[in-house]
Formats: sequence, structure tokens, C-alpha cells
Amino acid sequence: MSTKEKTLIVIAGPTAVGKTHLCIDIARQLQTEILSADSRQIFKELNIGTAAPSPQQLEAVRHHFVGTRSIDEYYTAGIFEMEALEVLEKIFTRHDRALMTGGSGLYIDAVCHGIDALPKVDQQVRQNLLEQYEEEGIEGLRQQLKMLDPASYKRVDLQNPKRVLKALEITLTTGKPYSSFLTRKSKQRPFRILKVGVTRKREDLYERINKRVEQMIDQGLVEEARSLYPHRHLNALNTVGYKELFSHFEGEISFQEAVRLIKRNTRRYAKRQLTWFSKDKHYTWFHPEEKDRILRYIKEQTEQHGKT
Repeated sequence: MSTKEKTLIVIAGPTAVGKTHLCIDIARQLQTEILSADSRQIFKELNIGTAAPSPQQLEAVRHHFVGTRSIDEYYTAGIFEMEALEVLEKIFTRHDRALMTGGSGLYIDAVCHGIDALPKVDQQVRQNLLEQYEEEGIEGLRQQLKMLDPASYKRVDLQNPKRVLKALEITLTTGKPYSSFLTRKSKQRPFRILKVGVTRKREDLYERINKRVEQMIDQGLVEEARSLYPHRHLNALNTVGYKELFSHFEGEISFQEAVRLIKRNTRRYAKRQLTWFSKDKHYTWFHPEEKDRILRYIKEQTEQHGKT
């Protein structure tokens, strides 16, 4: 099937900016379906803490990749890339345009550009590194990476233990630098991609984040987190909103401190999201309440493409 006249419309932005309502309105106007590019909303057990679309919203527009996996299932951006492309092929038999929205930049990039295939990691290597991290902290791992793979040391987020550990795992498993596996070659897709970014003034966004956290608490986030506490070791639960409450359950911090940290860490996450998206110059930026302008832009761009 040729999909070269089809368009994937990406609507990206930070958490709490207002993507869900906007995308449902736009998808209804365009009479199409939504792919969720959110690495946490895909897990059915994480509902309140991920601000997943409500049953009414899911009924209003067909969504894909919301609540379709369980927290104990292995899931990666690479799996998402493969599954999302399969879903898009089916959507494009029904519609000329599809919508993908979310705040997980890695998931969006996986669908738009592809990600490099990496070798499997030796589990003993992983275990040894985790033990080293537990005993020595991050600095020893950083220095090891600097010595074994200087290119990755310059490129990787050294404040993020997961990124440092991943680079070392691949390097030590294969005997080759992690950086040698990263081709950075963009895969060609058989459809056009149109990127829309939505953001707000920083103070407005932060106020919305703070209010949303309070709403989540009112909606039952504490009870949801308590039910998930036995599974806290899973990667899916290394997530803002849950990990702070786990610390509270363990008596490390007060409830008030947990709420304060959820707000602070969500604001920090939003800042990182904006940094990620702003590096991609293909985004055209709007305020999320400019629905008519965004729709006009999408229609102009997709209709113009149809004529070329």
C-alpha cells in the first residue's frame, strides 16, 4: 500500500500544557484517530498519575496505545516504533491523516525517524553495574564511561543514571563503544510528517502543573500508588507521582513533602520535555488554546502537500 499522500500530524508539548483536549477536538474535526506517544499512559495500571484520557475522551475519539500494556511487561521505544508503524498503516487505509500526541520525545522520534537497533545486554554485566552504582554512586560509572567511550561521555546526560548505565552496559557487553552503535541515520517513512508544538508561558504552565497534582490527589492518586506499592521495583513505576509517594509510605518523607516533590519534579520534567522538543527545528509552535489557528495550519499544510 502506498501511503506517500498520507500525513502523520505530531502534536507534542510538555506535561499539563493541554494536549489531550486539543487533540481530541482536532481529531474530531479531521475525523481521524489518535496514537498516544506516552511511555507511561500505555500501562493500564497507571491511570490517575499519568493523567490518562478519561473513558469519555477515549469514547469520543479512537485512541491507540492507552492502557494496552501491563506494568510487568517489557516495553521499549523500539517496540513502540514497530507497533505504531503497523497501526499507522491500518489507519491510513481509513483516513488520509493520523494524529500522534504525547510528551515522550523518544517515542515520537522512534516513529518519525527510527531508533538504532542495539545488541542485547549481558544480564551479569547489568547486575555488576547496578551493584557498583548502589555502592559507589554515579561518579564511578561516569569516570568508567569517560575512559571506555569518550564520545558517549560527551553526548550522554551525565545526570541521568539510566543513560550512563545503558552506555556502559552496551560497551562492556560487546567490547565496542556504545557510540559506535549510534548511526543517527533517519529512516525514511512512507508518509509525510507534520510537527506541531504547543506550549505556554512558563509561569502559566507551572501553575497548571501544581493544580493538576492537587487534582490527582483529590481523584485518588494516593490510593492508586498504594495499590502499586508492591510493584515499586518495576521500571514503569520509576515515575514522578508514584516514587515520591512510595518514599512517603516508607516513612522517609511526610505527605506534604511528597506532594511538594511531585510538583517540583513534574515542573522539572516539563522543562526537560521543552528542551528536547525545542532542539527539533521542524516543529511549528502554537499556544494550545489556538485551536482554530492550529487546524488552519494543518489543513493548509496537508492540502498543499496533496497538490504537489
